[in-house]
Amino acid sequence: MNLLAFDTSTEMMSVAVQRTLDGAGQALPVNQVWQHSAPGGAQTSATLIPTIQRLMAQADLQFGQLDAIAFGSGPGSFTGLRTACAVAQGLAFGADVKVLPIDTLLAVAEEARYQQAADLNTFQVMALLDARMDEMYAGHYAFDNGRWTQIKEGRLIRPENLVCDAGCTLAGNVFAAYGARLPALLAQRVDALPTASAMLRLAPVLLAAGRAVRAEQALPRYIRDKVAQTTLERAVEKAAL
Repeated sequence: MNLLAFDTSTEMMSVAVQRTLDGAGQALPVNQVWQHSAPGGAQTSATLIPTIQRLMAQADLQFGQLDAIAFGSGPGSFTGLRTACAVAQGLAFGADVKVLPIDTLLAVAEEARYQQAADLNTFQVMALLDARMDEMYAGHYAFDNGRWTQIKEGRLIRPENLVCDAGCTLAGNVFAAYGARLPALLAQRVDALPTASAMLRLAPVLLAAGRAVRAEQALPRYIRDKVAQTTLERAVEKAAL
């Protein structure tokens, strides 16, 4: 399966290309992966497409040869999500391929599983991403015999309001900012981001489940609908002080 995956939902930009080659005498095909990560944020709009083009050239792939283009659909940075979705749509339109939106919290969960022990049959994780404004995005997932199940849908919470079973691994990018405010759980903490390589591992099952969509149907997933106050709201708040 030939895949392009990228995520720009956090402070890092992650891009990966997978090309499936014939087994060359082996019983099974061989997947080769080219990947790149770099600081994201304001630089993403200028660096994402050139990075994709470079990795596609290294893999000797044309966009029309892809089975799907996967992108981190959210939650995450508003600008980062819009950038990733727009690039995925544009490339997919031009190449006439499907788009696979992937939950960024699920990608965090998969990255944590892979870091801990890729051969684990069962694994529970609370995926946490910094939402700024003193809040986190949180999603609870369980891995069992090769498949992920969402136990609790992604939501927006304050660090001190997190509830998690003692045996559940905490994973994400929130520990430096909010670690001291998280409940004192007997849970392992794993620094993890929604990497493009994690998305490549998730893609086959998601594609088989029919999660790919046409380019025009691909949308970012926002949990927080509002990130700034209006002029009137700021004035009312100031008057109340």
